Amino acid sequence: MAGYADDLALAHVLADSADAISMARFRALDLLVEEKPDLTPVSDADTAVEKAIRAILARARPRDGVLGEEFGRTAATAGPGNRHWVIDPIDGTKNFVRGVPIWATLIALMEGDTPVAGLVSAPALGRRWWAGRGLGAFAGRNQHSATRINVSSVRKLSDASFCYASLNGWADNGRLDQMMDILLGVWRSRAYGDFYGYMLLAEGALDAMAEPELSLWDMAALIPIVTEAGGRITDLDGRPTADKSSVIGTNGLLHESVLTALARRG
Repeated sequence: MAGYADDLALAHVLADSADAISMARFRALDLLVEEKPDLTPVSDADTAVEKAIRAILARARPRDGVLGEEFGRTAATAGPGNRHWVIDPIDGTKNFVRGVPIWATLIALMEGDTPVAGLVSAPALGRRWWAGRGLGAFAGRNQHSATRINVSSVRKLSDASFCYASLNGWADNGRLDQMMDILLGVWRSRAYGDFYGYMLLAEGALDAMAEPELSLWDMAALIPIVTEAGGRITDLDGRPTADKSSVIGTNGLLHESVLTALARRG
């Protein structure tokens, strides 16, 4: 337990460094934006944030490896180990480059294939969320101004507030009809996208979110926060999430209903 508390304290230090860099570049007139091979944008803020986090980790956790969206996997400088940090320097880069304030730095610690601690820092929103295994989930402006958070107690999908990122991915996945049935059948649906829907889920502000494909750096930090808040995260087939996985996140009470509603037909 104490180990994860120490790791979360370090994650806040990493986030402080990341926030200083990203906020200085947010809405900057000279922001440099390029296109990656997968046709997604990357800004100079993305690369600068990841470099800064890696530099701090190299000094503070030489026995831990690092996996980042922009620079890939780096082995621990002190030799191979079971722990590694997973970094998304700016989740929501498309928002960032258009001046939309819904973006965040995602920082996760994994032991083997299991995320055991996660922090999400959204400085343009003035808010962070974090959790460590067995420590609970919290939100606030910083570590010293925090409130414990919990998922909702909604039990019926027809009473749920449901979140999704976009519809194009569901069409590509062959489950657009299933998603449309859900959106038309729930109490409320909104497309908040990226990290934000999962954090609202952890806070109990909405009840379920689903996406057809995410990478490990998109989800690793989210998993401890949602689960420590009392929720559940799996892929579309109900299995633990993995790299390049689909994701269903719910308050737990709605999980089987969402799995059934999104199941392939025919």
